[in-house]
This record gives sequence, C-alpha cells and structure tokens, in this order.
Amino acid sequence: MGDMSNSDFYAKNQRNEGGHAAGFGCSLMELRTLMELRGSEAVVKIQDDYSGVEGLCKRLKTSPTEGLGGALPDLDKRKEIFGKNLIPPKKPKTFLQLVWEALQDVTLIILEIAALISLGLSFYHPPGETTCGSAAAGAEDEGEAEAGWIEGAAILLSVVCVVLVTAFNDWSKEKQFRGLQSRIEQEQKFQVARAGQVIQLPVSDIVVGDIAQIKYGDLLPADGILIQGNDLKIDESSLTGESDHVKKSADKDPMLLSGTHVMEGSGRMVVTAVGVNSQTGIIFTLLGAGVEEEEKKEKKVKKQDGAAAMEMQPLKSAEGGEEEKEREKVSAPKKEKSVLQGKLTKLAVQIGKAGLLMSAITVIILVLYFAIDNFVMQKRPWLTECTPIYIQYFVKFFIIGVTVLVVAVPEGLPLAVTISLAYSVKKMMKDNNLVRHLDACETMGNATAICSDKTGTLTTNRMTAVQVYVGDMHYKEIPDPGVLPPKSLELLVNAISINSAYTTKILPPDKEGGLPKQVGNKTECGLLGLVLDLKRDYQPIRNQIPEEKLYKVYTFNSVRKSMSTVIKLPDGSFRMYSKGASEIVLKKCNHILNEVGEARVFRPRDKDEMVKKVIEPMASDGLRTICVAYRDFPSNPEPNWDDENNILNDLIAICVVGIEDPVRPEVPDLIQKCQRAGITVRMVTGDNINTARAIAIKCGIIHPGEDFLCIDGKEFNRRIRNEKGEVEQERIDKVWPKLRVLARSSPTDKHTLVKGIIDSTMADQRQVVAVTGDGTNDGPALKKADVGFAMGIAGTDVAKEASDIILTDDNFSSIVKAVMWGRNVYDSISKFLQFQLTVNVVAVIVAFTGACITQDSPLKAVQMLWVNLIMDTFASLALATEPPTESLLKRKPYGRNKPLISSTMTKNILGHGVYQLIIIFSLLFVGEQIFDIDSGRNAPLHSPPSEHYTIIFNTFVMMQLFNEINARKIHGERNVFDGIFRNPIFCSIVFGTFAVQIVIVQFGGKPFSCQPLDLEKWMWCVFLGLGELVWGQVIATIPNSKLRFLRRAGALTQKDEMPEEDVNEENEEIDHAERELRRGQILWFRGLNRIQTQIRVVNAFRSSLYEGLEKPDSRSSIHNFMTHPEFRIDDSTPNIPLIDDTDEESARRRRKFSNQPSSPNKNNNAIDSGINLTIDTSKSAASSSPASPLHSLETSL
Repeated sequence: MGDMSNSDFYAKNQRNEGGHAAGFGCSLMELRTLMELRGSEAVVKIQDDYSGVEGLCKRLKTSPTEGLGGALPDLDKRKEIFGKNLIPPKKPKTFLQLVWEALQDVTLIILEIAALISLGLSFYHPPGETTCGSAAAGAEDEGEAEAGWIEGAAILLSVVCVVLVTAFNDWSKEKQFRGLQSRIEQEQKFQVARAGQVIQLPVSDIVVGDIAQIKYGDLLPADGILIQGNDLKIDESSLTGESDHVKKSADKDPMLLSGTHVMEGSGRMVVTAVGVNSQTGIIFTLLGAGVEEEEKKEKKVKKQDGAAAMEMQPLKSAEGGEEEKEREKVSAPKKEKSVLQGKLTKLAVQIGKAGLLMSAITVIILVLYFAIDNFVMQKRPWLTECTPIYIQYFVKFFIIGVTVLVVAVPEGLPLAVTISLAYSVKKMMKDNNLVRHLDACETMGNATAICSDKTGTLTTNRMTAVQVYVGDMHYKEIPDPGVLPPKSLELLVNAISINSAYTTKILPPDKEGGLPKQVGNKTECGLLGLVLDLKRDYQPIRNQIPEEKLYKVYTFNSVRKSMSTVIKLPDGSFRMYSKGASEIVLKKCNHILNEVGEARVFRPRDKDEMVKKVIEPMASDGLRTICVAYRDFPSNPEPNWDDENNILNDLIAICVVGIEDPVRPEVPDLIQKCQRAGITVRMVTGDNINTARAIAIKCGIIHPGEDFLCIDGKEFNRRIRNEKGEVEQERIDKVWPKLRVLARSSPTDKHTLVKGIIDSTMADQRQVVAVTGDGTNDGPALKKADVGFAMGIAGTDVAKEASDIILTDDNFSSIVKAVMWGRNVYDSISKFLQFQLTVNVVAVIVAFTGACITQDSPLKAVQMLWVNLIMDTFASLALATEPPTESLLKRKPYGRNKPLISSTMTKNILGHGVYQLIIIFSLLFVGEQIFDIDSGRNAPLHSPPSEHYTIIFNTFVMMQLFNEINARKIHGERNVFDGIFRNPIFCSIVFGTFAVQIVIVQFGGKPFSCQPLDLEKWMWCVFLGLGELVWGQVIATIPNSKLRFLRRAGALTQKDEMPEEDVNEENEEIDHAERELRRGQILWFRGLNRIQTQIRVVNAFRSSLYEGLEKPDSRSSIHNFMTHPEFRIDDSTPNIPLIDDTDEESARRRRKFSNQPSSPNKNNNAIDSGINLTIDTSKSAASSSPASPLHSLETSL
C-alpha cells in the first residue's frame, strides 16, 4: 500500500490532535478507536463521550436529517483531516519490471547465451596460416572474417525486440485492466443526504460526517454509526467470519462496518471512518504494509478475528478491489483461468515438447555430420589452436537448434487469448457489458442456457398500475376517484404512501413531454403512480409522518414476500399497513372492504372466487398483482411486535392492484435469435405463474401448443425432492429439459435449478448456464452459474459482487451481444491457431531437413526470429481483433469438449503446409537453376549472404502474409476478403509487415543474411505468395468427408496426448500457464518419453479404438481440468456449506487403481438451511471412465 501514504496519515494525525482536528469536535484517532468497539460497549461510549449519536453529529458538524451542506472547502477539509474513501492501489508493474519478466523465458535465455558465446568466439583468429579443416575455407576475404560478430549481435538485437514487444503488450493489457477496474469502481454509487437532498454519490466521494441512506442489498462503503434503522440485519461474515446475520439498532448495536452487506431492512448512518481508516481499510493496510506498520497496529489485529484478514472483501480500492481479492483468496483459482486458456496452454506445452525434440535432433545431426566429415572422412587432426573455430561451428549449430525451438514454441498463444479478450472486453463496454472477469466473456460464447429474470431484463421495468379491484368492483382501467368509496380511497392512499420505502419517488420528467422519472423500487413506483392517478399526492402524507416516526417496519424479503409498516395513531392505538404478492397477502386476510368502505367477512370460498374472478384474469393479461391491506391494534396491551406470525395475520384487504410491466420491444426478436443459436432461454421470476406465462408467450420463450413446463416454486420443489426433502439429481433431470418458466421462485430454487442444470449428466455436453440476477439473494445462483449477469441499474451491490458481467442497461439485448462477443473470441483464437500452426510446421520442417541435408538451416537464426515475431505477436494482434458478425449467432454452441482444432482447420493447416514445403524445397534444391544464380548451399562459416537463400526467406515470408488472409476464415468459407476493411488493425499489420520485409531484404545485409533482390525476383516471391490464396480455394473445394483421417487428427491434437494419470499433473501446469513456459525445460524433458509412449499407444489403437477414443476419453482429458471446483460460495452466502471435490491426491489414486467406471453420481449431500447442494465427485459424466481399453494399456505402460 506504500508505507509513505500511511506514515503521512500518522504525521497528519499528530499535527491535528492538538487543535482537535482543526475545528471538528473529534480527531481521526478518536473515531478509529470508537469504531473498534461493538454492541453495548459502543452505545455506552457514544453516550458518555458524545452524549449520543446526535452529539457526535454535532461535533462532526453535520445534521442527522439534512446531512452535510456540501460546500467544497468543507468537503476538502474533511478529506484532508479524515482521509479520502479510497484504499491506495497497489503500484502497477513498471515497464522495466515487465521487460525483466519477459526476459525470464527459457528459450530466450538460451539464445542470449549462445549469441554471447558466438560473439566472443568470432573475434578469435587462429594464429599463423594454418587452415583449420574446412572451417576457414572460403573466408579468405578479410572483410568477411571481420563480420563474424554480426550474427551474434543480430540475435541479441532481435531478442531485445521480442522482449520489448512482449513487455509492451503486457503493459497495455495491465493498463486496460486498470481502466476496467476504475469503470467498475465508478459504477458503485451510494445514497447520501447532502443539504437535505438525497443524492447518488460515487463511493470515493463519501466523507466523514456524511449521512448515508442504507437499504437492503447494499455493500457498506465506509464505517458509520446507525442513527435510525428499520429491521436492519447485516451480514458481517466478510469481517468476522461469523455467518449469522447481526441485528443492528440505534440503541443496542449501532456500529456499521465497511465491506459488510445489508441483508434486510433500511436505515440512516453517519459516516465516521473512510478509506484506510475504516475497518476494511485497516486490514488492507495490514496486508500491504511493511513490518514497522505491523508493529504499530499489532494491537488492532488482535481485536479483529484472525480469519478476518484473510477473507477480506475489499472496499473498492482506487484501482482494483478485484485484483486484490483474487490475490487474497489464494486458495480459490476460481475465475481467472478459463477453459480456453487451459486448452491453449496445454496445446502450447505439447507443441513445445515436439519442438524441443526436433531441435535436439537437429543439433545432434549437425554436430555428428561435422565431426564425422572432418575427423573421420578427411582424417584431419584436432589442432589445439583451431579449437575455438570448431567451438564456433558447434555454437552455430546450437544456435540453429535453438532457433528451431524458438519458432516451434508458440508463445503467441497465451498472448492471442489475452489480446482477444482485452479487445473484446473494451468493445463490450460499448455494448453495455461491464466484464468483471475476463474469461466470462469467452465462456458466454459456449452458453447453452440462459436463466433470465423477468422484471427489468425481459420487460422495461417501468411499472404502471392499469387495473384495480376495490370496493367489490373490478376496474379494467384506473377509475375516477369520485366513484370509489371515500373511506377505502383514504385508506388506500395512506397505505401506499406510508408503507413503501421513502427513497422511492416519482419525479417530473427530464424533458418536456417525457414520462415521469421513477426512482427506487419500481413496483412501489407503480403503486405511487396509482395514487397520483387517483388525483392525490403522497408527499404531504410522508411529510406528516416522517421516516423517524414509523413505529416498526417489516421490510420486504424473499421469505415474507410482503412489506408492512406500523404507525402510532393519535389516540395511541396502532395501525399496520401491508402490501405484497396478492396470493400471499390475501391468505392472511379475513375481512375485505365492501362497496361503502366497511369491512365485511372474507371467507375461504370468497378467496377462491376472488382468485378466479380477479387475480387470474389480471395475471393472464401479464399483470403483476399486488394486494394492499391493513390491520388495527389496540394500544393496550401493546402487541409483541417480534411475534411476526400473529402480527401479519387477520388483515383487512383494501384492494388488489394489477401492475403492468411491458415487454421490451426488442426482446421477442432476440429470444428467437437465441433459440436459433442453440441457446435455451428460461424465465425464472418471483411473479405469479399466470403473469409469468403470459409474459413468456409475449416474449416467445414458449409457443402455445409446444411441449414445455411452466411451474411454480412449490411444484418445482415437489418434483425434485425425495421423501426426506433432499434434492435428487435424477429428479431434476426429469424436469429441467422441458422447463421454460419457473414462477414464484425463491432464490434457493433459482440456485437449485442452475446447479441442477450444470451438474446434469444427461446430455453428452455439459450445459453452460448464464444467469441474470439483481437481488442480494441471487448471489449464490450468480456465483454457481458459469456466467452471472448482474443488473447495473436495479441490481444490489451484493449481486454485482457475485457476478461476472454487469449489464449497465439491464437489457436482455446486451446478453445476446455478450454471446456474440464470446463466440467471436473463440473464433479469433481458432483463426490465429490455424495460421500459427501452419508456420510452425513449415518452419520446423524446413530448418530440420535443411540442416540435415545441407549442414545449414536455409532460414537463418535472425530470420527465424523475425518470422517468429510476425507470426506470434503481430498475427495475434491482427487476427484476434476481428469484430463479430451476426452470422456467429447462426450456429450451435461448440460445447466444452470440442477440440480446439476442427477438422476444417486441420485440413487447412496440412494443405497449406504441403504447398509451402513444396515451394521452399523446390527453391532450396533447384532454385539456383531456375533463377540462374550461385547456389547458397554448403557455404562456409562467415560467408557473405547469398541471393539464393534470400529468395527462400523472402518467399517464405510472402507465403505467411497471404496465408494470414486465408486464416481469417475457419469454417471453410470461400470469400476470405469478406469484411476485411472493417478491421483496420488487420490491414495495417499486413501492409506494415510487407513494408518492413522490403526494408529487411533490401537493406538488411549481413545481420539478416540478406542480399538485395532485383524487381523481377521480388515479383516471383510475391507471385509464389499469392499462390497461397489460389491454393486456399483448392483446399476449400475438398470435402471434409473425404478425409476421414483428419477427423482423428483434429481430435487427437487435444485429447489422448496425455495419459490419464498425468491429468492431475497437467492441472498444475495449466494453473500457472505463465510459470509453465518458464519451467518449460523440465516439462519438456519429462514430456519427451511421455510423447513416445503416447505415439506408440495411439498408433496401436488408432484404427481399432477409433470409437472408444471418441467417446469416453475425449471427454476426460479436457474435462478434468475444466471442472476445477469453480464454485466456491463466497463470504456473502455463508449459510450454504459446500463439500468440496475430492482432493487431487485421492483423485489421482482413484484414477490409477480403479478399473471400473466410477458411478457418475456420488453425491455428497450437504443439507443445511433447507438448501441442499450436491456436487458430483466426478462432475463430468464420464470424466475418465478408466475402463476404456486405451486407459488400461496406458496405465500398464
């Protein structure tokens, strides 16, 4: 956190203690000590020192009702004395640090050492005139011999280039991430009273002395003391680790701490500590500060629970609460490592192993050939003075080997993913998707199911009351107030005005003729709108009974599904107003107001009639029905307000209101697109089943006459639970495939459904589920889902914390855009892979065979590095930034176990590889005759560059350039230029590479081993390159079905390259992809013998076991590392225990010894608070069914 900033704080405090914090009645330190007290001791201390909260507000120069005045000088002074509400960010890595990290690459280090040796040796000349074997032949010319150092220097230079480019990419990635972080921070606003007006402030602008309004679902941004609260319950598990919700009230426990979640109720607090001085901030400072800091605050830590420091939920720090959090929960590699990155890292490792093998063989062959040729065939003695020359030869061979390796290792793969994701995330901002976890965007491309809320996502979330049943009459539109019984009208207006959050208001429209602005809870806005439509005003009533005077409030929560407020009437008796879902509230009514406004008895059969005649017709019009009721209590004896069941009963119904929330106009069209793209949309809503069905039909989620299920939460639970009330996966499997609408669902139902779909083993592909949520209680479902979308406008902070993507406009269309972007990421990576693998294959084979036949690689080390640079770094930029097109939504999702390289791609890679190899070998062996030039083969050490090899190099690069255009299409499309100008980056990179290539060939000279070419030869090179495009069309003509073997190749690149036992070791590697490439050597060597085994196994079983390979094992290898227990329920939902997956060790043992398939459902049932989570030990259906013959063979090998 930078010790500097902290010591500054202390210095300031010391200065300020004297003048009692420059005019404020309490100092920073006093407030800090105050905030460490809890419960009754805090109440006593506030009473003693400040004579109550009011006294504290006075000393902080703020008004408990009006808030601060909001004058700038005052705010700045407060920020200076009490600190800002930011936690200073961790310093970003400097560019030099990133350079240093890029230098850690093993292959680069080997190259540097080799280059340095080569440099040193090039200055050595053997004494006298002795010629050292064929070593010095041809280098008679003095000038040439002197130029020996150039190659070493050039390699060093190109290494520098590669490092700088890598570092720059990392740096820009980090910068983007910080930008994203600050966007997320600005999103978080909080309601604060300033000068009597309640305004939304960015969290970082809150100062000590502010009066903050807190409500259900908030994440508290600072420490404070409660002034007044209704039924307030806080989840403090993020600080204390205690999962029980803590009741807060001004007289018993008024201390509110930053980073905790409001689970119920509402209230107002005065802010007493912000930023580094709040409880969260103190812990953060401890985590980040040095030892001396630790000593200063040792005493503080003891007061916090030990666990606290570990599971801190950050106050949004200036740069990245998220990054901090990722670091804090070291145990959970939850989000950041995605399926795609896993597959790619694995692929990169495998290619690297193959490359290492090739380069080792190359070096051995070259060395042996040289030694045998010189010392055996020509029987030359080993002259001591010639040793350095021989070593120089060996170093040259070694450098060739290393360059083969450099070209073989696709460093560009991880880079391409990062670039593609970072680019997509940036663009998704414009499409109202704020991505919090990078890989969520790619997972979205594989989504097969979307469980969407109804309100606000599929509908506009502008509630308007359109029908009302009052005084035994059902009005199809809002009646004239004159027709209603005055008594009923009076009660109705009061009940709505008082019994709704006072933060909910209807404001005049922003522009003339617009709709009035709805602020706060939208359903309440609809009811307040009804009051206004009845020509009454709610504000005077609220002014008469301000929030402080409300006697008791039962706030809305998912269990009650209703909200009630008790007021004391002038005669001392009490009246309670209630409102809520009509079927829930009507159940509790036993009277109803008749046509003159008198209460008449309301019998059960009247209720049934009411449901049939009023509620169902309203619901089938897609209206949400709300019942408003009241009850009077005597003043003596005062009822026991905590006995909810008796209080919320025997009500008198006033009216039933039908509230309309129109479907967003664009939604039906989008849902059709989703269904075409193979994505099932399910609606999960808290609404009445008829309302839900009506809306679902309007949206096109269900089409009348189809076979589908629309059920409510009760029925759902009845179907999926057994006699003991436990959820059974088999039962869920009977329900979910047809389920389209789940109504009156509780958050638990939502979580159970999401979990049931994800864990289901019915389909051959595991379902990938996206979920939208806005309430605090949606947290578990959002976390469990593969991608959780939180609502940016209606969502609570808790929901946003649990989500992966925040929809800044709450619109379903943004979800569809996210699907498009996700699929686009996958396709971009595939394009890059197709291009990269072609280059790899060709370059490695050319270097290898060239070296073996002509003792010298046709492509020199520096040239290889240049090719490596264009194909790795630039191509990943060019191909990873293709914008998405609508056509992406016309195909089904790929699914999680599809191999990265499809058969079409394999066909392209092999096809283009063959073309390039034919051209290059023709040029290598008969080029000198075709072009009538000197042959460049068998040139001695340090000889000048030949035109012959320059042509080979140039043609090679030209072919890559044109193949890059081919690589833009991976599904076998004909027109590769389609939409090329929509991607300026691509065009500029292709032209840029071309220009640099001209410079290298014409002016590269010795360092690049290039001889300038004349125009005619240039035309030939470009012509051969253009042949790629023509050849691409030829390849596209060959149908895949003709090439049976390709299908195997496509699949084999991914699976079966790794015997089952190693899957767990691979897990390790994948989780540290980056470290992986550093630790590369060990793995490569370990991998060599593994590869040989595999090749043997695969060949032996290729034909007979083709079927076997396809089915069980294909699922396993990728699957095992994709199904890390990703879902760790966060601190925000402490009451749901999770029995974790079997640990790595036992899994490995199980795999080694069990030779019978593990049953797909070993459920560990954790039953707690009625929520029952099951996690398969094997998560994926046949995740390694070790009984397959291939497996047993590998085990025995």
